[in-house]
Amino acid sequence: MLIVRLGAMGDVLHALPAVAMLRRALPEAHVGWVIEQRWRELLCAPGTALAGSRSSGRPLVDEVHLVDTRRWRKQLFGAGTRREFRNAIDALRASQYAAAIDMQGAVKSAVLARLSGAGMTLGFRHPREGVARWLYSISADGRSAHVIEQNVELLQCWLEQIGLARATSALQPGAALLPRDRQSEAAIEEKLEGLGLARMPLAILNPGAGWGAKQWPPQRYGELAVALAARGLSSLVNYGPGEEELARQAVEASRGCAVALSSTLSELMALARRAQLFIGGDTGPMHLAALLGVKTVALFGPTDPARNGPYWSGARVLRDAASTTSYSHSRTNDAGLEKISVEAVLDEAAALLD
Repeated sequence: MLIVRLGAMGDVLHALPAVAMLRRALPEAHVGWVIEQRWRELLCAPGTALAGSRSSGRPLVDEVHLVDTRRWRKQLFGAGTRREFRNAIDALRASQYAAAIDMQGAVKSAVLARLSGAGMTLGFRHPREGVARWLYSISADGRSAHVIEQNVELLQCWLEQIGLARATSALQPGAALLPRDRQSEAAIEEKLEGLGLARMPLAILNPGAGWGAKQWPPQRYGELAVALAARGLSSLVNYGPGEEELARQAVEASRGCAVALSSTLSELMALARRAQLFIGGDTGPMHLAALLGVKTVALFGPTDPARNGPYWSGARVLRDAASTTSYSHSRTNDAGLEKISVEAVLDEAAALLD
């Protein structure tokens, strides 16, 4: 079976529990996954082979197929793009998948599922991009409120197609769903040692998010760091490409109680495994922390936590009634999100820590 979920980070993480459920139902099945190159470390650690026997470096799937659709779109008619696309399709077909399951619902993911050569293609009856449904041979409704449970419904539809009962095992968070990379863990330990934090309880603060409306003011993260320091926690401000200014503002407001730290995906996983607390908005690193079982306070504005929120019991969600659901990628600050106070966040964090 082939899973098609190209990205982004949070969406890939939301797909993992359903695939783990499938793995428990069909432990001997050969499971492949098509994913964007930039997210490969969510499935396969650096230095681990993309295919072969599963291990801690690639715990969930037997084969990872990498694509780079962002670069392909920029060089749509280039000879290199055509060659890479043809090679990707040839590799999918060589694996002879019985079914391809599009968990993304986009035209590009549906096309890859269709061209994989799989005998059956499955997707949602109402995908994110409506045209995609015409490329599926079988559709599932996805009626559940949360996207994790919608993904489970899609894979249960496949189980029914091959004559197996619907899987009933409970979904569980856990580190076993994600790769481990010893070199990245060593690199994080070295960075923490250099910062004098190797033996300190850690909180990860994440001011960035996919678009401006999902970002809580960075200065408030600095205020959080001051309060968390009084509880004995050292704060690390996590940031990715393009989020340097947000991290700078948060650190500046922390009065020396926080430091900024950028890392690779594998290093972020290693860091999250070391942390006692994570605070951030609706973004990939928050979903990563929640999946790893880190105590998490999630700050929501324009997106709906009933659909996209942290799924696991070790997380708390804050959302003001002034926020209305929108996925329009607005840069404008969300009024409801800005109403969430530092004190409210600290109260939730204290409840989790206590």
